[in-house]
Amino acid sequence: MFGFYYDPTYILVLIGAILCIAASSMVNSTYHKYSRVRARSGMTGAEAAQRILQMSGIHDVQIQHVQGELTDHYDPSKKVLRLSDAVYDSRSVAAIGVAAHECGHALQHKVGYVPLKIRSALVPAANIGSKLGLPIVILGLILGIGFELPGGGYFSLAQIGIWIFAIAVLFQVVTLPVEFNASGRALKMLGSYGIMTDDEVDDCKRVLGAAALTYVAAAASSILQLLRLVILTGNRRRDD
Repeated sequence: MFGFYYDPTYILVLIGAILCIAASSMVNSTYHKYSRVRARSGMTGAEAAQRILQMSGIHDVQIQHVQGELTDHYDPSKKVLRLSDAVYDSRSVAAIGVAAHECGHALQHKVGYVPLKIRSALVPAANIGSKLGLPIVILGLILGIGFELPGGGYFSLAQIGIWIFAIAVLFQVVTLPVEFNASGRALKMLGSYGIMTDDEVDDCKRVLGAAALTYVAAAASSILQLLRLVILTGNRRRDD
């Protein structure tokens, strides 16, 4: 009998979960530390974002307040930069750093940064892949459903699920250069636009660096999950 729920490949899921928990813990710890450090400029996250956009020649992006903590994001489809409760009105180094990071995405959009275009194009397929990929693989492994190819060969439902899930993994991988580049742009703008002193920029670098680890952990976790599915599918085919 196929023991899908009891197999050694769960170690891959466990490793991914540990990475995500560790990264989340680090970003929360780092953000909370620098959220207590007031920026010398006295600007709020929203005010800093507005100055960065203006000095970058971006005049068609709106800044909005959104509920939640660290729910900040830039929506390229609507050209809206949304800042969370902890960032919008905060005058901390951490808040300004996060706001600048989202401005980095707005600048990417303005200059046509290719990885951002690819990530945006992948969003619909990635959403489907993250929701349906794993269930399809599980269903395929349990039922053993497959299809005969016209030219010969065999393609299982589990393999189809793997390819669908792989799109979500690709999205996570493409996200990495987008996020790292946005942080790099943010740090440069904070210094060159006179919003922060050099030592404050260094503090922001620590905040954004910790945040970047969450994306690295998410990508690693997705890759490990994909590897697990490939191993499970391969083992099932050998058992058959």
